[in-house]
Amino acid sequence: MSSPNFLRRYTELPFLIDFLATGELFLPSPKSWDDRNDSYYLEQYAQLCGLEDVYALCLTEAPETYHHWKVFSSGSSGACIVFKREEFIAAIERIDGVFAESVQYKTIREMRGASIPITELPFLKRYPYRDECEFRLFSAPARYENGGLRVPLPKNTISQISLSPWLPKSVASEVKQLLKGIKGCSNMKIYSSTLVENEQWKKFSAKVT
Repeated sequence: MSSPNFLRRYTELPFLIDFLATGELFLPSPKSWDDRNDSYYLEQYAQLCGLEDVYALCLTEAPETYHHWKVFSSGSSGACIVFKREEFIAAIERIDGVFAESVQYKTIREMRGASIPITELPFLKRYPYRDECEFRLFSAPARYENGGLRVPLPKNTISQISLSPWLPKSVASEVKQLLKGIKGCSNMKIYSSTLVENEQWKKFSAKVT
């Protein structure tokens, strides 16, 4: 199966504004992640490599889904940054110590007889999470970064930005103007997601026979 030509990062407005204003993606420590199996593997990687901490950011290779909005960007402050895949990866590859790979989803049965290279630890997850279709940024810097790691990323890697489908239209209009007012963002494509209410979809009901 070929890879999609996009990568999506579901986030919240404060982190989106921070990225647009600074030109840097913020990679947090995985210690507070809900999936303790996932964060445990990253902690083991850090321990085996003699590091104080590691940093990671989750994106997805999946098209827009209700699941991703609800789990990763639920509520009116959610946002989704759609990146151009090739440009995004090319920019990341120019940064020393930052890696970008698709996550591999494995069953417990598969793992029982497996020999796991240490380089795969940061990109392994349990099979029940496979619908995430995660693509991960990962970094293990030599020195400890308090709170998280900042990674420079050009704005031209962005294809478009979608605002939460639960954000009221009148508020969304003001938010769009605010985002476009950030330096270098005046021509950026910013839309409100119509996932939960799409007028074109509603009109199809008129075709009932």
